[in-house]
Amino acid sequence: MNLPPTGRATADLLAEIARLKADDLPVRGGQVTAYVYDTGRAEVNDAAARAYFEMLEVNCLDPTAFPSIVEMERQVVGAVADELGGGHGVFTSGGTESIMLAVKAARDHAGRERPNLVVPVTAHPAFHKAAHYLGVEVIAVPVDLETYRVRPADVAAAMTEDTVLVVVSAPSYPQGVIDPVEEVAAVAAAAGVPCHVDACVGGWLLPWLRAAGAEIPPFDLSVPGVTSLSCDLHKFGYAPKGASVVLFADPAMRRKAYFASAAWPGYTIINATVQSSRSAGPLGGAWATLQALGREGYVELGRATLEAAVRLREGIAKIPGLRPLGEPESSLVAFAGDGVDVFVLADEARARGWFLQPQLSYAGIPANLHITVTGVTLAGVDAMLKVIAESAAAARERGPVELPDGLVELVAGLDLDALDDASFAELAASVGADLRPGAGRPEMAVVNTVLDALPASSREAVLVRFLSVLYGTG
Repeated sequence: MNLPPTGRATADLLAEIARLKADDLPVRGGQVTAYVYDTGRAEVNDAAARAYFEMLEVNCLDPTAFPSIVEMERQVVGAVADELGGGHGVFTSGGTESIMLAVKAARDHAGRERPNLVVPVTAHPAFHKAAHYLGVEVIAVPVDLETYRVRPADVAAAMTEDTVLVVVSAPSYPQGVIDPVEEVAAVAAAAGVPCHVDACVGGWLLPWLRAAGAEIPPFDLSVPGVTSLSCDLHKFGYAPKGASVVLFADPAMRRKAYFASAAWPGYTIINATVQSSRSAGPLGGAWATLQALGREGYVELGRATLEAAVRLREGIAKIPGLRPLGEPESSLVAFAGDGVDVFVLADEARARGWFLQPQLSYAGIPANLHITVTGVTLAGVDAMLKVIAESAAAARERGPVELPDGLVELVAGLDLDALDDASFAELAASVGADLRPGAGRPEMAVVNTVLDALPASSREAVLVRFLSVLYGTG
């Protein structure tokens, strides 16, 4: 796009935005079962949007210049700390940044020359990203293939004298189960190693599910040995995107997450987050959402979410060829197929207006589909089960994806660095994933089947090239 020679009218701009969004997945209504979180309460969305706009131009870079951000952050972080065992926190842009700060704090606190962190294979990739950026080695340990939870003995065996952090999830995203936090934290504490609980998904969900009657084991900073915890408010806090909190049990550890620099002649640099200049819009949106819902609102949403998750799991278990994975304490539901290609099922559901999130097989866990059950899901759970049943029947009739002989080996053996984006786009189009402008939305079953057959390193290389093509300028 070229910069227009003269300014355009607001109405014209909004009309173009509407056109650009025409093929987007809907963010309301519950038919998209990942990426978005919906209360179903328009008044809450309106309060958040208004507060977001009110704080849009306030810069979080200097809290002494804008004291409003200090008070808002104190209130937001304080509310999270009150529910999750206390601690001292930082408001961040999302789970990845919260995790980045937790890893940085642990690394800087330990002062090891070759630091490593021990994570279950089900831990979020944000830990791998943080380790990559921060020069930390990742030691991944397996999970039990029946419960999908990490075993404390495996964590103990994986730790070394250079381990700076042990990670557990509450819950892990793929199957929605809570790792044995108390046991793993005890193992870490015995070795003198900090323990981080990734509650990005569950931190602002599990307390409300517990209030609704679910059996939720201890998982927060009240657990001995837990030293830090991440909790996203733009997930089950239902705040606008860009809202998370990382809590530290010890204020000295929180200070290790900060960054300061005086080695230049300009203004004072002291950052609590990875970013420097950043809009206070997400903070305002999060603050308003918490205030608009209150404890009672979150308990009501938790009750609806719990009922929907139970009904969904029970309903999926009755559909021929499908089986739920594990016994999640949360409202994240994953199911695999027996005689039903789940990647084909996902395409069939998408054609019917519903997005179910594909998850590739890894570390002995089969390929499956993931559903994040939110506060709005209960109203549409019967419709969702109907679509899943119809899509499963259609997928069974179509049969599994059959790849051309040698395709996987060809992709695995490609020197992707030697291909330009145009050549890669042609290759992708040849297997049914035409990413070129005007090609329309491709079915993803073939692409996911190819990716599923590749080792993780090859998957990552292919995904990088997909992204490069999508954002290419031609």
